[in-house]
Amino acid sequence: MTTAVLIVAAGKGTRAGGGVAKQWRSLAGKPVIDWTIAAFRRAGLNHIMVVRDSEDSAALDALHAHPDVQQTDGGRDRASSVLNGLLALQNEGVQHVLIHDAARPCVSSSVICGVLDALETNRAAAPGLAVTDALWVGDDQMVVGTQDRSALFAAQTPQAFHFDAILSAHLALEGEAADDVEVARKAGLPVCITPGDSNNIKITRPEDFTRAETILRSSMDIRLGNGYDVHRFGPGDHVTLCGISVPHDRGLQGHSDADVGLHAVTDALYGALAEGDIGRHFPPSDPQWKGAASDIFLRHAVELASSRGFSISNIDCTLVCEHPKIGPHAEAMRTRMAEITQIGRDRISVKATTSERLGFTGRGEGIAALATATLVQL
Repeated sequence: MTTAVLIVAAGKGTRAGGGVAKQWRSLAGKPVIDWTIAAFRRAGLNHIMVVRDSEDSAALDALHAHPDVQQTDGGRDRASSVLNGLLALQNEGVQHVLIHDAARPCVSSSVICGVLDALETNRAAAPGLAVTDALWVGDDQMVVGTQDRSALFAAQTPQAFHFDAILSAHLALEGEAADDVEVARKAGLPVCITPGDSNNIKITRPEDFTRAETILRSSMDIRLGNGYDVHRFGPGDHVTLCGISVPHDRGLQGHSDADVGLHAVTDALYGALAEGDIGRHFPPSDPQWKGAASDIFLRHAVELASSRGFSISNIDCTLVCEHPKIGPHAEAMRTRMAEITQIGRDRISVKATTSERLGFTGRGEGIAALATATLVQL
């Protein structure tokens, strides 16, 4: 079953202040849109289309970090923007579509899975929160009446539909609609209400940024992984360590390029994800990996972490050997790993120690490496 996510991000978002549309503003160190996209990736949904204003430079800058996310132009209002997104997805074999407000970055996997599950027996579903507060009717700052709240719900997104049904509803829409549920109902499409979440707020006013950051930080998932690797010396005139070629009177032996540093770091990332080790993903029995550059393995681990909504907080790698001397090359190694992992160089540590001439490293038989990596998912 092919499911796409359509994120509506073409609005001006001026009520939230800041001079930039709210969906492109920074929230807990990243643009709001980053958190919104990550929420769907955590739920296992990676077919994502963002509807944005093509003339908004902030939009283009923010989405540059997501090359695998599709983009299309917005329209004159929300309904026309959604229709543009649906038309852009029309020939991609999509059967289910989730339509979500970019300014709801705190949506949980349980809310997302709730609407997906409902599509098994319904053609449309949307999360809602039962209204629990008393409702007044006001006029000129005075209460002039009350409203029965027993059958009222506060609407949320993502709103989920069978693709053909919501596309037909949008094509038939006359006038305006507040959301896609209204579009669906105008077309006679019944909509199932699924459980909403009080934390699934829509950023509208300046103070909502503070509340959203509090919600995101309260749900922080921190993972720590360790890696350890060893390679013995053999014939050669250099060793490759942490992506850098270091002159030496011997080389390291291994199925790939035997980069003991990158192997340990890669295993640390896999460990934090509970994904085993390099051998699980790149079996040494497979001849295609013979002599392969180890940055291939590290990039895969980084991409796997990113696909699950994790960011690398820091990497710490220790090389254990008597020779060659690591100090003169440590800064180049940090720079190279920063390039591979796409994180700041200030988050990467490379250091060396000896084993006081004890054991196989002390006897100069090989090099060992230990690494620790921290992953953070908000």
